Amino acid sequence: MRSTRKGFTLIELLIVVVIIGILAAIAIPKFQNTKGKAYAATIKTDIKNLTSIQEDYFYFNETYSSSLSQLRFAGTDGVTITIAEADGRGWSATATHPASYPLTCAVYYGDAAPLAPATKEGVIECQ
Repeated sequence: MRSTRKGFTLIELLIVVVIIGILAAIAIPKFQNTKGKAYAATIKTDIKNLTSIQEDYFYFNETYSSSLSQLRFAGTDGVTITIAEADGRGWSATATHPASYPLTCAVYYGDAAPLAPATKEGVIECQ
């Protein structure tokens, strides 16, 4: 008599588990890097929005504001924006997010002192 068994052997199941583990080990670090880049994009978006609001404020008041509350600016959760300098001649700001890659972005306009890593007026640069 010949018996036939249906199912997988233990070796076959172990091989499948090992392959899934290897694929997970490759995919997880790439996913973490993607999240960091998304946070960095959020920082840049908030700085661009701040730029628009500053220009709107300047149009009506002939000076730039150093206060986010005065501008009524509501940034994205987790993003910290600091306006370092603002007057009638220009403004500069930095923005960070604790989980972003790159971690700090900066921009300046007019005669404001450039903040690292910004080196060109009006260009958002990150480090």
